[in-house]
Amino acid sequence: MQDLDSRWDRNKRRDESGALAELVRIAALDKETRERIVRRATRLVARIRHETSPGLAESFLVEYGLSTAEGLALMRLAESLLRVPDMGTTNALIADKIAPVDWAHHLGHSPSPLVNVATRG
Repeated sequence: MQDLDSRWDRNKRRDESGALAELVRIAALDKETRERIVRRATRLVARIRHETSPGLAESFLVEYGLSTAEGLALMRLAESLLRVPDMGTTNALIADKIAPVDWAHHLGHSPSPLVNVATRG
């Protein structure tokens, strides 16, 4: 395995709040600069939301948010599929994660035809 810069290892298991405090200190931005960054970021996000239509992934996330049982089932499935060794296990995993959830109440709710077809499936 290739040796990586030791700084990667040093930061791998650091306490998040400590790491964040150090990054804020290193950035050393004054209040006016921070406010300017926030204003610009806010404008960019508003423009992106206004000027673009959601892609397929965004459409699924809108319909199946992580606050729903269906969204959690899809997320668990996606994470689990990364570690599945064969097609038989894949099929069993899909049946295990997808079958117990009530998908019917999502039928026809999404403006995306593909999300609606996937829901029906």
